[in-house]
Amino acid sequence: MFRWNAEKKAVSRLPAITRSHPGGGRSRRGEAIIAASLLMTLSACGADEPQGTANAAPEVVVLKVKSEAVSLATALPGRTNPYLVAEVRPQVGGILLRRLFEEGSNVRAGQPLYQINPAPFRATLASAQATLTSSQLLSKRYDRLIKSEAISQQERDDARAKYLAAKAAVDAARIDLEFTRITAPISGRIGRSTFTQGALVTGNQAQPLATVQQLDPIFVDIVQPSTALLKLRGDLASGRLVRSGDNQAKVSLKLENGKVYDHLGTLKFSEVSVDTGTGAVTLRAIFPNPDGILLPGMFVHAELQQGVRQGALLVPQRGIARDAAGQASALVVGSDNKAQQRKITVEQSIGSRSLVSSGLRPGDRVIVDGGQNVKPGAPVKVVKTLS
Repeated sequence: MFRWNAEKKAVSRLPAITRSHPGGGRSRRGEAIIAASLLMTLSACGADEPQGTANAAPEVVVLKVKSEAVSLATALPGRTNPYLVAEVRPQVGGILLRRLFEEGSNVRAGQPLYQINPAPFRATLASAQATLTSSQLLSKRYDRLIKSEAISQQERDDARAKYLAAKAAVDAARIDLEFTRITAPISGRIGRSTFTQGALVTGNQAQPLATVQQLDPIFVDIVQPSTALLKLRGDLASGRLVRSGDNQAKVSLKLENGKVYDHLGTLKFSEVSVDTGTGAVTLRAIFPNPDGILLPGMFVHAELQQGVRQGALLVPQRGIARDAAGQASALVVGSDNKAQQRKITVEQSIGSRSLVSSGLRPGDRVIVDGGQNVKPGAPVKVVKTLS
């Protein structure tokens, strides 16, 4: 404002300075030269004015990087599968008289589920028992007659064979009669019934009457890329990663609604072959399911505890930037209080922090706040140091 007023006053005085001119007229060229000289002088004076805070170093907050032991985990997708599955099928044919369970309820092994009409099977058993009685009497009579040689040995053997066949027929008829009452093969939760009262069923038919699934405990099948599995084994073999606790890896679950499952699971085994289509290996974990929250076929996110990384470097994610190619970098304050840009390698995210495997050293001061005003090579003012 001062410079503008001075220029305005200087220009307003120009006519008074150049009013007289030999010949009675004004010299416009002279006026222009004098005005330009005055403006240059005023501009030079203005350039010497103080710039205030324009050249002040930007204030930043830094984190002093330190090495620490970190428990590493990998988040992987998974599906729940029942611990045991049994399809209920009839072993004899007939008409269903009753369904003896409530759909969706828990059943125990041996509990009756269906009743097939037993009348034909009772008749068959009675007929087989009558034949058995007759053949048994004949066999005993031939046993007495063979002693007196009243019959041949062949006749006695034939009678004995008929008796044994009749006895086997009775056993088979009794088993078929027992099969008219269809029982649960395992304990678990039973689903809907695909047949109703009055339906005709056949022995060993393709379509099951119902399905029983044991859901406590329950399996979770996790898909992991084979490359990640090889890296994990390499880290364990080299000592970069140390297995924590016992040799069984712990697994936690996050449900489809985002909530964390209350119970931890245990990794049981990994598949012995790699899927040629996806290049992945299936890992199977087992979880307790006392409340029945986990149902077969649910999609979950499993967090697999891999082990402990000694000497890990963790940096807040807000202190890391990425360029258009995805290369990560961080601004580090050097001993001369000037900013340095470092290219770093981020291995994975752990909460709100990132695990840096290269590009930083313990003791480096990484800018975590105020970095938007910092240029590499420019001085900065550290107002706070986090540890």
